[in-house]
Amino acid sequence: NWDDVKTKALEEAKKSNFDNDQSMKIVNNMIKSLDDRYTRVLDAQQYAAIQKFDLIGVGVTLMPNAQKDIIVGSPPIEGSASAKAGLKVGDFVTAVNGQPTRGRNAFDIIDQISEDPNAKTVTFSILRKTAKPSLDSLGDENSAQSFDVTMERQTMKVKDPVEYRISERRKDGTIVGYVRITEFNSLVNSSLQKALQELKREGANAYVLDLRFNTGGAFQSAVEIAGMFLRDRVATYVVDSNQVELPFRTPKMQDLAVEPDKPMVIFLDEMSASASEVLASSLHDNCRAVTMGNLSFGKGKIQAVYGLKNGAGLILTVAKYITPNGDEIQGKGIKPDVELSMVPIYVPVFGTADTSKIDFKDVSRRLDPKSCQVPPDRVTATAADSAITL
Repeated sequence: NWDDVKTKALEEAKKSNFDNDQSMKIVNNMIKSLDDRYTRVLDAQQYAAIQKFDLIGVGVTLMPNAQKDIIVGSPPIEGSASAKAGLKVGDFVTAVNGQPTRGRNAFDIIDQISEDPNAKTVTFSILRKTAKPSLDSLGDENSAQSFDVTMERQTMKVKDPVEYRISERRKDGTIVGYVRITEFNSLVNSSLQKALQELKREGANAYVLDLRFNTGGAFQSAVEIAGMFLRDRVATYVVDSNQVELPFRTPKMQDLAVEPDKPMVIFLDEMSASASEVLASSLHDNCRAVTMGNLSFGKGKIQAVYGLKNGAGLILTVAKYITPNGDEIQGKGIKPDVELSMVPIYVPVFGTADTSKIDFKDVSRRLDPKSCQVPPDRVTATAADSAITL
């Protein structure tokens, strides 16, 4: 019983006068009781390092409270823009760049910011309670203060995860655009958009998306990238702790980065995991891409990241995802349509991959509506309010 574990932990912490080292040992023991390999505590240095997946770029976690208002959910990262701005846990974020947050979730805010991925700053409108709620404070304008804070985004220091080139110009007129994504960090969306635009300008009419050796990153990035190729389709379903399936859909009104009739292949291997599997299954199950390579890793759990008061961080499993076809990925992985023998092994040292053995006519046949059927929606609910997840 988790309540019993929590009560015992608090008693032990009190006995040690909440000593930091002893408290962290207690927290780690609590986590071990969950028997989940993905839930873990990060020290301050490790917590700072994962901020490359911070899609907002100011070192703060936004999440809904019980009333579904967006608040600062954990202490800002030490040295980050949000820490320098003085944001505090519990601050209400009433607007982002002037757009109200009421009725929206953290993913909606990420989508909004992603519309201008190169923006160097972001502005939060903050409402901060300055007094404990009481009958005397009701209606007292001095019990809360509101202010705007403009922060410099710090995503520009993150390594660009996208490599691309025209890999072939075939005699039959096929021009192959090859794109490799090394991880789903805060720059992946804007970098991929640029790559696809450049490949299109160079005449690409067939595409290879290489996700081998990509162990994942920000879940939301995978969903957003699916929206570059799919319009108004379920990218994945998230199953919460109550076993409720919540669909994450691609936008209805969005220009696609690649025309729907252009054949597309996704390379996978045993290191393709998490967000890579979200994207691959989204495009595969919606008849947008054929998968090739090896069986993928099989990480179908979703973690939320929380900051702790001592500067450390907690990565906690909060949900799992299933593919648009209803398949579970956890512990199973994605079996490719075409096994590895059809795909040359990627050699990281040379940063290249041979696409010459891909039969794009066969790919087109596999993606044709006569051969591939888009699955019907399993549920019609909307994505749940959530903290930003990995």
